[in-house]
Amino acid sequence: MASLEVRRSPPMSRRQLEVRSPRRDKYSVLLPTYNERENLPLIVWLLVKSFSESGINYEIIIIDDGSPDGTRDVAEQLEKIYGSDRILLKPREKKLGLGTAYIHGMKHATGNYIIIMDADLSHHPKFIPEFIRKQKEGNFDIVSGTRYKGNGGVYGWDLKRKIISDGALLCCPGWSLLGSSDPPILASWDYRCEPPHLASRGANFLTQILLRPGASDLTGSFRLYRKEVLEKLIEKCVSKGYVFQMEMIVRARQLNYTIGEVPISFVDRVYGESKLGGNEIVSFLKGLLTLFATT
Repeated sequence: MASLEVRRSPPMSRRQLEVRSPRRDKYSVLLPTYNERENLPLIVWLLVKSFSESGINYEIIIIDDGSPDGTRDVAEQLEKIYGSDRILLKPREKKLGLGTAYIHGMKHATGNYIIIMDADLSHHPKFIPEFIRKQKEGNFDIVSGTRYKGNGGVYGWDLKRKIISDGALLCCPGWSLLGSSDPPILASWDYRCEPPHLASRGANFLTQILLRPGASDLTGSFRLYRKEVLEKLIEKCVSKGYVFQMEMIVRARQLNYTIGEVPISFVDRVYGESKLGGNEIVSFLKGLLTLFATT
């Protein structure tokens, strides 16, 4: 009897991954918004630019929770400018929580991958192609942006936010906008942050000690998920507010989902006010203890 020979295809190069993956996959960006009238046109422009230059198939789903500042009106104009096949406005009447915003957005998502990110310009879309490459190279279920590995960093946070997230990551003040043909605020955001030299006993430190989650950035909200993975995680999560993103990673570990990480630069919002209130520290500690007791 003739023997059977199993031939394995050689691994794809990075270039092959970049060229082939956009044709097979579609990426749905979920943008929950509340009072982001000034930031929304900029983040959408950056997303469209990044996806178009990379040849990635995409859609952007805006979930506005009844913003009183006219964010919905701006989103409607963006839908007309870029087309309803690329920009989908799926508003809600009031603020109902981040988890339900993702559920609402996923009902309308046609992509097999979901990208979540902030609409306030804290997360630069230029990192998204790196997320996609990372996911393909490792076949990860989740790819999370991390401020605390490699050349990742933060800029512009006050002490309260540093304590909550992972404390005093020291970035040099000499970050600069790179010169380009784009409007200055939309340039490449080269933060030129040095690696962190000091970390306070903040959220990530406490979480690493208590929960051992297997990821370096628990409170970040710039991530790529397989759609079915995100749906399953949201079903399992019970937390609200600032703890929600942390629980998503903890539950992912419980369900044996694989997580890859990409270093990112995070900058505090350009326009508008932070949604992080003074009660978030207490809420975080309560949520952390609840997760410690139940996981």
